[in-house]
Amino acid sequence: MSAHRSVVIEADGGSRGNPGQAAYGAVLKDADTGEVIAESAEKIGVATNNVAEYNGLIAGLRLYQEHTPDADLEVRMDSKLVVEQMSGNWKIKHPDMKPLATEANRLAPFGTTFTWIPRERNKHADRILNEALDGKRPATPKARAGEAPAQRRGWSDPGTPTTLLLVRHGVTEHTVDKKLTGGLGGLNLGLTDEGRAQARATADWLAPLAEGVDVVVSSPVRRTLETAEIVAARMERAFETDDGLAEMEFGAWEGLTFAELRARHPDDLDAWLGSLDRPPGGSGESLRSVEKRVLASRDKLLADHAGETVLAVTHVTPIKILVAHTLGAPLEAVFRMELAPASVTVLSYYADGNASMRMFNARPTDVAFTAR
Repeated sequence: MSAHRSVVIEADGGSRGNPGQAAYGAVLKDADTGEVIAESAEKIGVATNNVAEYNGLIAGLRLYQEHTPDADLEVRMDSKLVVEQMSGNWKIKHPDMKPLATEANRLAPFGTTFTWIPRERNKHADRILNEALDGKRPATPKARAGEAPAQRRGWSDPGTPTTLLLVRHGVTEHTVDKKLTGGLGGLNLGLTDEGRAQARATADWLAPLAEGVDVVVSSPVRRTLETAEIVAARMERAFETDDGLAEMEFGAWEGLTFAELRARHPDDLDAWLGSLDRPPGGSGESLRSVEKRVLASRDKLLADHAGETVLAVTHVTPIKILVAHTLGAPLEAVFRMELAPASVTVLSYYADGNASMRMFNARPTDVAFTAR
């Protein structure tokens, strides 16, 4: 675990001739103290300014992954092009830029902030790249960014995780009224206008990560399919369905609120809350049976997409189950989690069997979501 809570990458690249002899510079700093944690600079041969700038970004992200992989991250660059492309505001059209942007997206943790700064505020990175161009710095083998990105098929190395980017669906009429809503065996309601707006807002928020998302999957339930259609379209991806990601079935309790259950079936509700093996309403799915199918689905995704990033649109119960297992918490922990509509949770799984939660219940900060 890194001792640094929040860090900043300052990166730059330059070419003498554009194209001409080029180099990059990257500095990793503690955001609170300004302490330099690590730096990297290297001459990369003949390249354009933009290629050199992307190489600087990639080198900085590799420093981050090596030294402070758990810290919050802000990237600061004086390249308007790189900042806007990595923020998802500008299209990446040049063929030389696309593989570099893909590699940068792969390395950047979810939630990375990209900030443009004027050149005079990027002096450290500029200085060390010019030192590299002048032959005053040794090469930095770990930060080579001029090479083509490696193909991510299978476990490329122990440090390359398979990442599940979990998106809960937007609201339905039942969500608004706090009614139990199950999977395909229930009423199978679609999104409300608010739910579609939530899905669009989350899709826009995730758009800068599109290059790094390898596959999009969805629960086959109507509200998740409608959310997935919006998100996948914004990411410019097709999507497939996975039955294992469906919501828990609530049987005869479908459409009831907890308050109504407490009033009408207090003993049955207490019995269900006290047993992981008891089906709700006598005919739904027990929490233990949902856990079994969700984990089977997870294991298949990890096997089929090892070392990749999977965006999965699913429901409250499956996400909570996956979080509980990632944290090593008992299954009962699902009753102690709150998960908002159209929220994002990020889990990473490693080849050695370890897993980590990178984000939980996150939503676009500039969108006013109704608290439910």
